[in-house]
Amino acid sequence: MEKKKRIDAIDAARGLALILMVIHHFLIDLVILCGAPWWIFSNPLFDLLHYIFAGLFIFLSGLCCRFSHNNLRRGLIAFAIAMGMTVVTSLPIIDDPIRFGVLHLLGFCMIFFALTQKAWDAIPRRIAPFFYVAMLVLTGVLVNKTTIPQELARWIFPLGWTYKDFYTADWFPILPWIFVFLLGTWAGLYVVERRLPEKFYTFTCPVLPQIGRKSLLIYVIHQPILYALILGVQWLVKH
Repeated sequence: MEKKKRIDAIDAARGLALILMVIHHFLIDLVILCGAPWWIFSNPLFDLLHYIFAGLFIFLSGLCCRFSHNNLRRGLIAFAIAMGMTVVTSLPIIDDPIRFGVLHLLGFCMIFFALTQKAWDAIPRRIAPFFYVAMLVLTGVLVNKTTIPQELARWIFPLGWTYKDFYTADWFPILPWIFVFLLGTWAGLYVVERRLPEKFYTFTCPVLPQIGRKSLLIYVIHQPILYALILGVQWLVKH
């Protein structure tokens, strides 16, 4: 979003989602690096919260597309950074590849929306949210309940179908998540037109908006920092 148009409520919500994501990754790092019990990362409560804050982050990214004059450029930058992360995390010294994580998804969605915006905007506003939610459910069921040939899945896995021995450290496939993003673009129209209560636009709070405004930077650097902190503490304990 342009600086003059920033809305603290949006940035604060994104900042909160980002903090929860960092906590989520910290917990899995404890499991992988420190041998912590798996249940602290994967349990019914955290599994639910994971999808809630990830969905919020994706929804807000779609919403913010309504404030951008060049979603294609933003998408290409995000996707290029995501592919750089794929290369780095696939190196033998790391060997924990991120093949299609949330940044890949967001980059793709921005590019896709930039190229097809007129088609989505042609859907009547009263129908759009119901259509997006229905497609979210239907495509989620489709991907999870159907199988495709293994060789085909190796080429189109970003859509959501996986193959034997498939692994990625972060996984947010296009289906069904793109419809959460598109739902955000629908909501963004009402925000841009200032059709929400005025308190939404005048809301302020400390810290969270500042975090939300640095979401891309924090996403890129948070895992190396967490790794360094955990490994550093381990080294200190042993010595």
